[in-house]
Amino acid sequence: MEPRTIFFVGKPGSGKGDQAKLLASVTGWRIFTPGAQFRAMAEEQTFLGRKVKSVIDAGGLLPHWLVEYVFLKNLLALADGESVIFDGFARRAPEAEFIAESLKWLDRPFSVVNLTVSDEEIQHRLALRKETEGRADDIVVDARLKEYREHTEPAIETFRRAGNVLDIDGERAREPIAEDIRAKLDIK
Repeated sequence: MEPRTIFFVGKPGSGKGDQAKLLASVTGWRIFTPGAQFRAMAEEQTFLGRKVKSVIDAGGLLPHWLVEYVFLKNLLALADGESVIFDGFARRAPEAEFIAESLKWLDRPFSVVNLTVSDEEIQHRLALRKETEGRADDIVVDARLKEYREHTEPAIETFRRAGNVLDIDGERAREPIAEDIRAKLDIK
C-alpha cells in the first residue's frame, strides 16, 4: 500500500490532537506534533528555548523556517513506505507551500483534514483546556484566533488550491468526527 501522509489543521482547540490520536489508534501510524516539539524546546534553558517560549506564551506563531525545519526533520526520518500523521503543521501559507512542494518532489501524496469549529465553541473549549491542562497559550485565545484568521486560513487555502483539503464538522462528539474522517480518507 502507498504511504499516506495526513495533516490535521484547524483553529486552536478544534480537536486536531484528539482526532490525530484517534486516527493513529486505528492505523498504527506515528504522529508528529510541532506544538509538542516546540513546547519541549520552550522548556530548554537555551537562547532558542527562551525565544520559542516567549512567542508561544504570547499566542504567536513561530517563524515559518523553524516550522519547515521541524517538518523536514520528521518527514525525512520516516522509513520507506511509512505512513504518518502531522498534527498542527502548516499554520502559514509559506509553510503550506513548502510542505506541498516537498511532498510533490518526494512523490508522496497527502491529505489535509480541516476541522471546522465556531469561534464561540473554541472560546469554550480553550477555557476548559486551560483549567484541566494549564497550557499558558490558552490564555490568549483572541490573539490565537487572530493569528488563525491572518495566517492559517490562507495556508488552508493554499492546500485547497492543491485539491487536498477535507472539511470536517468539528462541533460534534469525538467518535462521529473520527468516523467521518476515516470515511473521507477511505480508511477502514
